[in-house]
Amino acid sequence: MRSISLQELAELASARGVTIGALALEWECQEAGEPAEALRGKMGERLRVMREAVARGLQGVKSRSGLTGGDAKLVAKGLAANASARLVGGEPLTTAISYALAVSEVNASMGRIVAAPTGGSCGILPGVLLSVGERVGATDESLIDALFTAGAAGSVIARRATVSGAAGGCQAECGSAAAMAAAAAVQLGGGTPQQCVQAVALSLKGLMGLVCDPVAGLVEVPCIKRNATSAGVALAAATMALAGVRSVVPPDEVVDAMGAVGRELPASLKETAVGGLAATPTGKRIAGQV
Repeated sequence: MRSISLQELAELASARGVTIGALALEWECQEAGEPAEALRGKMGERLRVMREAVARGLQGVKSRSGLTGGDAKLVAKGLAANASARLVGGEPLTTAISYALAVSEVNASMGRIVAAPTGGSCGILPGVLLSVGERVGATDESLIDALFTAGAAGSVIARRATVSGAAGGCQAECGSAAAMAAAAAVQLGGGTPQQCVQAVALSLKGLMGLVCDPVAGLVEVPCIKRNATSAGVALAAATMALAGVRSVVPPDEVVDAMGAVGRELPASLKETAVGGLAATPTGKRIAGQV
């Protein structure tokens, strides 16, 4: 997608009376030289893969290492039993958590996922998108448009900062994914382009500074559960944005700050598995075992 700031993106979409997703699709058509229906078809395929990953993960899968798996099924089982005493988050949060865990567990079991924006953060966008979509009765066409909006937000973040955990810590992976998911959720909730980019800022602010510290160097612990908690951050940001809450620091400045924080993080906290939770006694023991 062409070089543009979040604010410019929102202003242009607002001026033309279209969603950010529609604007992103138009530009992608120009750059790729493909018709809109062809690109929507490709995005529809990604939506299908997301749904399949959720369905597979909810059945219960185990990672190759044996460290993780089955948590998505546990949450879904509690939700199905309406165990309100244990599942206090309500909807769509509880479903988003189970879906985010499901996709992340499928990733850890070497299954097929959509890396949006990365494999380590693959559960956040589908978790939020599909749970909110179910909540509001969104059509596949609306979900696809929301995915284009999420992609536009991710493109700006990747260009101005980074979406790589090795370069910027988990704030760049789960933070960016939460920002993308929040923008999509706001759109599904009937929000404006301006509210979408506010949700991006509110999400990134909530996860700024988050380190990347995979135990034993595997994208499992704490990555999978961070997908679930990051989905919660995305929903909180979307809720605030839809209510009219704005980030005091403008969205593009928030993205720039995230990039700066990522550059300042020490190497031990950027996917090297030598700091944070990876450096705990349990983290070291697990590393020795696997």
